[in-house]
Amino acid sequence: MTTVLIADDQPMQRFGFRMLLESQDDMTVVGEASNGTEAIRLVDRHHPDVVLMDIRMPGLDGIEATRRIITTGSRTRILIVTTFDLDEYAYDGLRAGASGFLVKDAQPEELLSGIRAIAAGDAVVAPSLTRRLLDAYIHHLPSTTAPPPPPSEDPRLATLTDREREILTVIGQGWSNTEIAERLHLAESTVKTHVGRILAKTGTRDRVQAVILAYDTHLVTPA
Repeated sequence: MTTVLIADDQPMQRFGFRMLLESQDDMTVVGEASNGTEAIRLVDRHHPDVVLMDIRMPGLDGIEATRRIITTGSRTRILIVTTFDLDEYAYDGLRAGASGFLVKDAQPEELLSGIRAIAAGDAVVAPSLTRRLLDAYIHHLPSTTAPPPPPSEDPRLATLTDREREILTVIGQGWSNTEIAERLHLAESTVKTHVGRILAKTGTRDRVQAVILAYDTHLVTPA
């Protein structure tokens, strides 16, 4: 059973989400929040598998709420669901640690499959889209006068084997598991094993966060 928390400031939107989710045999709603502060409190109380997080809410918004939930080390995964189909929101949400991004006019099947994917440890936003977002908004990253350390010296990559580092690089370039298997002449099951080890060693939550890591460590640079 996948437990879900709904965070949205519109009561009718929360009601619609609840009706949809509770029609499923494998999902249950453990709470509703009308703002980011309440969402954080309810995540701490219920430890849901997934939060459906609106962006624009009174007081603390969904982006900051996502950031604070992830910072606590919670294993709850965030799916941002918003009216605003703008790359800036997707970028900010993914940087904050969300595992996916959908707009509210998505089909019910898309929302349900997105929740199931995130609960299983996958990511809803394709890595190729993540790369496009990072390419477009890389200038939002904090600037520094010191040159970045080369990837070989970044501590987040220190435990990766050469093959794992190679696979992390191509994940950052937007390759799917199938593409990695075909181009590197590996079995797809072997690729999945490598990806799992990369996520575990680097502490990244999913492939989307792995793409962000590849950018942050300069394994991949903006196109």
